[in-house]
Parts: sequence; C-alpha cells; structure tokens
Amino acid sequence: MNESEKSLLNDIIRFLDAEREIYGPFSLPEIPEINDKQEETEFITIPEKKDTIRSEKNIKVDDNSVVHSNVHKELTLQEKLSACTTLGELKKLCEQANDLHTDLQGTNLVFGVGNPHADLMLIGEAPGEQEDIQGEPFVGAAGQLLNKILAAIKFKRDDVYIANILKHRPPGNRNPNPDERLRSLPYLLRQIDLIQPKIILCLGKVSGTTLLNKEDSLKNLRGVFYPFRGAELTVTYHPAALLRNSQWKRPTWEDVQKVRQRYNELGGKP
Repeated sequence: MNESEKSLLNDIIRFLDAEREIYGPFSLPEIPEINDKQEETEFITIPEKKDTIRSEKNIKVDDNSVVHSNVHKELTLQEKLSACTTLGELKKLCEQANDLHTDLQGTNLVFGVGNPHADLMLIGEAPGEQEDIQGEPFVGAAGQLLNKILAAIKFKRDDVYIANILKHRPPGNRNPNPDERLRSLPYLLRQIDLIQPKIILCLGKVSGTTLLNKEDSLKNLRGVFYPFRGAELTVTYHPAALLRNSQWKRPTWEDVQKVRQRYNELGGKP
C-alpha cells in the first residue's frame, strides 16, 4: 500500500469513528489491504437509525478513491415553502399546517381567491364567520362593500387577488394576536412571491403593520407607497371599519384613487 492509499484509508477510518459517535456502535467487516492489482469495489453501509428523522449514510470507496454520502432529513419550514412553486402546492401545505390554526376549533382554511397572476393584491386581517363557512375571504357584508370599492376604480373581483394575514378564523372575530401573525406570515410572504403583484393594498391597520413590521397609526401609514418584495405596498381602512364609521369612506376613496393611478403608471393589467 502506498502513502496516498494509506492516507485515504486513515481518512475513512476517522470518518467512520465520527459516524459511530453520532449513530451509535455498528460493526464493520475487516477491510483488506488495497494493492495495485485490486480492482473490485468495497461497500460499507451504516444501518438506518429508527427515529423521527430518517438518516442513511452510504460510503463507497471506488477505483478513483471517491467517498459518496447521502443524507435524508426533515425539511425546515422555509425549505418546504421554497419547494412550493405554485399556489396549488402552497395551499396543500397550508392545509397540513397546524401552526396556521387559531384557538378556535374546527375552522376551515381560507387560503385566498382571485387571479393568480394579479397585478393588484389585497390583504385583509383575518377570516370572519361567513369567510370560514365558505372558505373564501371577504364574502360577508364587508366583502360586498369591497366589491363596490373595486368596481368604482374599474376592477372586477376576478382581476385582483384577495387574501388575509391569518388563514383561519380567530375566536370571536377578534384581531389576530402577535403570535398568530408571526406564525402565519411566512406562508403569506410565499403567496405574495408566487403571485408577484405590482401593488399590494393592505386593508386595515393589522395588515399594514404586520407586513411593514412597523407599529404606527393607520392615519400615518396611509398615503404612502412602500417598497415591498418587488412590489409597492400601501394601506387604507378595512371595509368592515367603513360599515361602522362612515366618516372614513372619504379618505378610503382618496386612497383607492391613488392605487388606481399608481397601478396605471406601473403598467398593471387589466
């Protein structure tokens, strides 16, 4: 055995010692001395460890002195989200995600609805009772008012995409709490990245402050187009708030007029 072969063998032995520390004891057949005339390949397989994470190592020493190793482990949330290349795939992931649920039991997923290639995306706060029943955002009284607002600036509901910060209804239709918003945000951000809108219109303070990561009054957040993940984001009042406070209808009308104007400037379609 020459010096390079001895060095390779020592490297393999050190590698196997490290594996033994991680996966526990295992036995190996005696490794014969490698000489210049040997052409056959030796295989050493470490048995699979039976735990919650599937681990398998295969080490192969071949004629070219190459060591191959394959490791299979549980994906992180970010890896799972990145693997979703369509809204359909993301919706399936959301259906399986326990971290999207609130304290209210037996709720339905309210994923989002509309044009998957929309240049305008509207994001509310959380589903209400009717949204939970129908599995679609903004279908109650606030949704009917939203449809009228969209029509006033020459949008049909099918032209845009509508979603919420939360994808499950919170108890008593309360505002999403910070923990729920934090757990839901990665899924929403992936949804935004897949749609790639030109403009995002946040409906309500919770939606605006969550996405901007900025605690401020809705009055101060309005009227500005913030750069956000390749889009421009702006904030206005939630339609449900307009049903309770008619004095906010005028500033909301001014906000959506600016959205339409900026949309046209950016070449939004339709």
